[in-house]
Amino acid sequence: MQAVQVHTPGGPDALQLVALPEPQAGAGAVRVRAQAIGVGRPDALIRNGTYKWMPPLPAIPGAELAGVVDQVGPGVTQWTVGDRVLVSARDLAQRGGCYVQAIVVPETAPYRLPETIAFTDAVSLPNLQLAQALLLGLNGGRADARSVLITGASGGVATMLAQLARHHQMLTLGTARSADKRAYAMANGFDAVLDPAEPDLPQRVKALTGHVGVDLALDPIGGQTLIDCLHSLAPLGTAVSYNIVSGPPTQDVFATLRSLLGRSLAVRCFSMHTFDEDTQRRRALMQGAIELMAAGHMTAPAPTLLPLSDARQAHVLLDAGTFTGKIVLQP
Repeated sequence: MQAVQVHTPGGPDALQLVALPEPQAGAGAVRVRAQAIGVGRPDALIRNGTYKWMPPLPAIPGAELAGVVDQVGPGVTQWTVGDRVLVSARDLAQRGGCYVQAIVVPETAPYRLPETIAFTDAVSLPNLQLAQALLLGLNGGRADARSVLITGASGGVATMLAQLARHHQMLTLGTARSADKRAYAMANGFDAVLDPAEPDLPQRVKALTGHVGVDLALDPIGGQTLIDCLHSLAPLGTAVSYNIVSGPPTQDVFATLRSLLGRSLAVRCFSMHTFDEDTQRRRALMQGAIELMAAGHMTAPAPTLLPLSDARQAHVLLDAGTFTGKIVLQP
């Protein structure tokens, strides 16, 4: 079968298309034939060798794969050939592994996919799983929030966050630097999307919230953006940092919090790896995501489709950060 491996970490050229023996499902395992493979930022971290949960080299990137069970190992009772499933690397012994034509996983790992969810949409479900954890206070945000600021509003997680926030009747504000990205975000659930490059983002956020600020700010950007999020919060507000794409803040975060002492603000650094050992909660979050999408409450972003053999081009797009929606590889 075809697979994409990293032998020597680096840029997109580090991704090597290779031929590997097709895996066979042993006892208690199933083989899933890939129909769609999601591309995300953890894949780039595996590619360049900086992922904190790095699999051993040669490593296969890929955190999510949707497809069909085509082989059932001895002793498996809950799956049959032809079942539609989603595989998330969050449920595997190590991260990555999904840039393949077929994958063998324990029978406890896959999630059953309803017919109403297309394979190319299903690979966005891990983003919705993360969005629920961030927004609904399961270990990330505030369950009682009535307003939220979501930075990087055109990203895959942000798109799911916006829809989920609107579903829970929250005022949903976002930031995006280009006019195209702001228009895309507005079409995907935001009430308003601001340009963070314009002066005084916190005052513009407050103008949209009755001069109070937002209850919750969710930020994958870092840098000055996280500081702006703190200044945009209402009293007792919480800022959640779930990535630092632009690097850590240059200002002292604690000093900023002390300068805003009268608001009693909070900061949380969040990672889905919090749930690595909490199987029940992690899988409940994903099952909830599947139910929301199957019911039509959430819509996956439009995919940019590329063949598996074009994984390098997918990572060129990923590194550039100019695309909108979800990059999906198809074997």
